[in-house]
Amino acid sequence: MLVYINGKFYEKEHAKISVFDHGFLYGDGVFEGIRAYNGRVFLLEEHVRRLFDSAKAIMLDIGLSKERIIEDILTTIRKNNLQEGYLRVIVTRGYGDLGLDPVNCNGVTVVIIADKLKIYPQDFYEKGMSTIISSTRKNNADTINPKIKSLNYLNNIFAKLEARHAGVFEAIMLNREGYVCECTGDNIFVVSNGKIKTPPTYLGALQGITRDFVIGLSKKLNIEIREEPFTQYEIYTADECFLTGTAAEVIPVIKVDQRIIGGGKPGKITKQISDEFKSTVKIQGIEIYK
Repeated sequence: MLVYINGKFYEKEHAKISVFDHGFLYGDGVFEGIRAYNGRVFLLEEHVRRLFDSAKAIMLDIGLSKERIIEDILTTIRKNNLQEGYLRVIVTRGYGDLGLDPVNCNGVTVVIIADKLKIYPQDFYEKGMSTIISSTRKNNADTINPKIKSLNYLNNIFAKLEARHAGVFEAIMLNREGYVCECTGDNIFVVSNGKIKTPPTYLGALQGITRDFVIGLSKKLNIEIREEPFTQYEIYTADECFLTGTAAEVIPVIKVDQRIIGGGKPGKITKQISDEFKSTVKIQGIEIYK
């Protein structure tokens, strides 16, 4: 595997950054996870746009154009001879000192990794997965805006640990007021009476690229979908529940806190969304090898 760091490529074991990098010291940076399917990078421009938006929101000058980042991503995939895979783009404040002040950093660090990633067993996509409601709450939306995809993921990690201790792979997170936000790494949707609901981002959920794409797919399929607040009660009593994410894609949930969702198997609308998603990603995106 070859890893891109600031315009150069390094073998995996030699891909290193300084311990004085403020991304390492303070989580001062932003990132994106991107997928490639069938020789195409899916929603690449949307991911890069969000990367730049996140960087701007934390006053981080990436120092490269969007077009250059896109080309560097494609080059990284080509260098690793991938047709399909997962891409991680990371931009940090860069090398500095032990002080908190970012003014002492001497330039950003840009890292691009292209690899394979499978976060859930295939069986979950066919039969559904179990989750829990985490006791760890999301960060308040009025402190760090949830639209910023930053390197600060500690509360998500706490919730992920809680899920693992409960014997499941994923946990649903609530905000301070008790409204459902998202999972540790995925957005969440519920289906009741043939209608889909997903939490609005102002509650503390990331505006996921896959989330927004699925909202568009639902409208294309003439399935009513709304962004509105709901509590865990609406999950427990839903007919269907599914999660979305760049790595997760579209995955059904059939049990939450030991409560069976719907009939205990992936529902009709979840399958419809999942099938449409799978067929679309194979033909849509920027070609890697032209």
